[in-house]
Parts: sequence; structure tokens; C-alpha cells
Amino acid sequence: MLKKILFTFVCAAISTTVFAADEVKIGMLQGFTGPTESLVAPMALGGEMAIKEVSDSGLFLGGKKVVPVRGDSTCIDAAAATAAAERLVTSEGVAGINGATCSGATTAVLNNVVRPNGIVMISPSATSPALTAIEDDGFFFRTSPSDSRQGQIIAKILEREGIKSAALTYTNNDYGKGLADSIQAAFEARGGKITAVAAHEDGKADYSAEVGSLAAAGGEVMIVAGYVDQGGAGMIQASLDSGAFDRFVLPDGMVGESLTNRFGDALNNSIGTNPGTDSPGAAMMAKITADKDFAGDDPFVPECYDASALLLLAMQSAGSTDSAVYKDHVMKVANAPGEKIFPGELAKALEILAGGGDIDYVGGSAVELIEPGESAGNFRETKIDGGEFKTMQYH
Repeated sequence: MLKKILFTFVCAAISTTVFAADEVKIGMLQGFTGPTESLVAPMALGGEMAIKEVSDSGLFLGGKKVVPVRGDSTCIDAAAATAAAERLVTSEGVAGINGATCSGATTAVLNNVVRPNGIVMISPSATSPALTAIEDDGFFFRTSPSDSRQGQIIAKILEREGIKSAALTYTNNDYGKGLADSIQAAFEARGGKITAVAAHEDGKADYSAEVGSLAAAGGEVMIVAGYVDQGGAGMIQASLDSGAFDRFVLPDGMVGESLTNRFGDALNNSIGTNPGTDSPGAAMMAKITADKDFAGDDPFVPECYDASALLLLAMQSAGSTDSAVYKDHVMKVANAPGEKIFPGELAKALEILAGGGDIDYVGGSAVELIEPGESAGNFRETKIDGGEFKTMQYH
């Protein structure tokens, strides 16, 4: 009887080992709680959709299954983001990380987890210009463009709209400060005037003091470089309550349905910008998400799908899940030469790579990676009309 029990135990252990060896885990490190919670819900689903597409194909590295493992970066708590990343790497044994959502958390994870452990991380939404020059040992990439480009786009739109002066507020962290600096420099270079700049802290109940200081300096609009579920929305509420501003410019962290659901028509004629494209890949993203609980053109959804796809296609290209090996294949599969690959075509890409061919992954965001491994960038311009964000054009 004892021998039978031991035999059963050994067989179960072997079975578990074989299963684990045939399974590859990808960390989905996003701000599931915190100031971008409403943005992250569809983002993560988009990233996990690409993982499922690869896994279901049966073509990944000889038939290995791929599963996502979630970790909460909270967006703004660097310690929590680091702890979540450590768990993904050391306890879960992920082969790569899709994340983090926000620039501050991304910086903390990059310095404290990615570099020490030598693990590839691709962020779909960390846009701080500071991340362009950060030391990453070749392990960090991003499918979203730097805010240095977003600042130029916003300045161009303001000039076209005939707006000559603006007040500017930003969430007091790396993302907010970097974006605010970029907007101010680009707007002033085009002859515009930033009347006043005021940082705001997330989590406050009242933002009337910050709005008051900005209103005193004047400005035709208020630019809100903040978060849609936190201080950014609070600054808008205080502005509307006091009548200080009634038109807003809303960079990527502020573009989300939770904002229009909250304020509706009160935001009409306000301007939004977020990464986006009208490329064939964008249309295909809309098609493959038609029966899902999220939309393929929701902010950062294409970028999150693309981040997962690039991680897995780089592994397929390298024939390895070792970050030290496949990190050198991320830009290779993302750029020409090779057959163009769009959303829903990941099985086709895996087959080409398995046969020794080349691919040029276009994805849902028309991603083209430039040194040091970040997206060259495309932006969608929106305007709120009838209480909804409506696409005006692409840049």
C-alpha cells in the first residue's frame, strides 16, 4: 500500500512538472486599482486577448500554452508596484511583463525588479519622456509614444483652434510633470502663453484652492494632465462648480468614458488626445473585439494587445523564453523587413517565425519601435460632443 501511495505521489509530481514546463506565464502588471482603474479594465482584457490567441493556436514554441498572471501596480504606489512585480517574477515565474500602466510605477519596477532579475517588460501606457533615457540594460520597451510627442500634438491643436492662452495643472508625479513640461515648451514655442502652472495631488476631497490660483491668472482653457479617476476629475469638478473654466484640454490619462459619464454635456467642446491610429490594424482590432465586453479602440487597448503580442512573438523568434535571449528579438519582430502582421493574425506570425521567416508586426497601434525601444507614435484627437468623446482626426 505504501509503495502504491509513493508511486501515485511521484507520478503526480512528474505530471505537475511536465505541465509547468509546457506552460509559459506572462505577467499583466497594471493599475487595477488607483487613479486609472477604469482605463485599465479594458486594457488588460486586450492584452490577455493576445495571450489567449497565441495559446489557442498551438503553435507557440512547439505547442506550449500561455497564461496571464495579474499583478496590481496601483499606478501611483511605487512600493506596491515593486512588490507585485517581485511576486510575478520570483513566485509566479513569469517569462515577461506587460506593464506597468503608469510612468512612476514603471520606473520603480524597472529599477527594482526588471534590471536586477533580467526580465523583459513592455509597457503599453507609460509615457513619461524620462523613460526614453533611463538605464534599462535592454530589457524595457513601450508600445505607447513618449509624452514629448504628445506635447507637440497638443500645442499644434491649440494653435489651430485659435487658443492663445491656457492654464495648466498636472498630477504631481513623473508622468504629470513630464507631460506638463512638454506641453508648456511646445505651446510657448508656437507663441502661446501658459498663464499659470499648478500641481495637484491625487486623493483630495477639494481642489478649489488649486483651481482658484489658476483662475486668477486667467486662460481660455485649462489643460489637465492628470488621471481620469482621481485628481484630474477633481480639478474639473472644482472648475465647473466655481465657473472658473468651462473648456478643457485632456491628454491621454484623462480620456475615458468614466469622465464623460460623470460630467456629460458640461464638457462639450473640450479636446482630448490619446495614442491612436486609423491604420488597417485599428480596424481589425475593432473587428476582433466586436463580441467582447470592451472596444478595440478604447484608450491603450491596442497598445496593450500589441505589448503581449510582441513579448510572445519575440520569444518565438528567439526560440526561447529566456529574457536575456529574446530581448534582442523584440525590435526585430516589431519592424521591417518581413510580412506585415495585424491583430487576429498571431497564429500566422508564429508559423512564419517557426519556419525561419521574418515578420513586421504592425498590430493594432501601427507600432514601429525606434531606439531605445519605444513607439514612434500616433495620436488620436477627440472632441467632446453630446457628452461623448468623438474622434476628429489622427496625428
